[in-house]
Amino acid sequence: MIDLTTKLGLRAKQRLDTESVIWLTTVDAKGTPQPRPVWFIWDGEALVIYSQAKAKKVQHIAKNPNVALHFDSGNGEDIQVFLGVAEIVQNPTPANQNAAYMDRYRKGIHGLGFTEQSFAAEYSVEIRVKPSRLRSF
Repeated sequence: MIDLTTKLGLRAKQRLDTESVIWLTTVDAKGTPQPRPVWFIWDGEALVIYSQAKAKKVQHIAKNPNVALHFDSGNGEDIQVFLGVAEIVQNPTPANQNAAYMDRYRKGIHGLGFTEQSFAAEYSVEIRVKPSRLRSF
């Protein structure tokens, strides 16, 4: 578990609580990093991400659960990078039953033309990433 009480940790925690997008980088079968922006919430222990079942990130995590996550840096400063291990949750909490996730993304979900229920059906895979390391540049 990372220490969110240090100067770096406090800034990362602030961003975990306020940012709406984080970049998740998985590794494909050829060893090539595959970054993509994802919606997430921090539950105090892990980053929770919902995905479509056939998404490549799900396949990558099944073969290699080591991932990296980072926020947009804007002007090249204020960069935090999390390293961790991703898990595909076997008995997931549906997105529409995850109150914190719905509070953050309900408007975006509706903007994409989904209801909470249709989004949960389409994005049915819950990924939990437990960060083990935090770095900054």
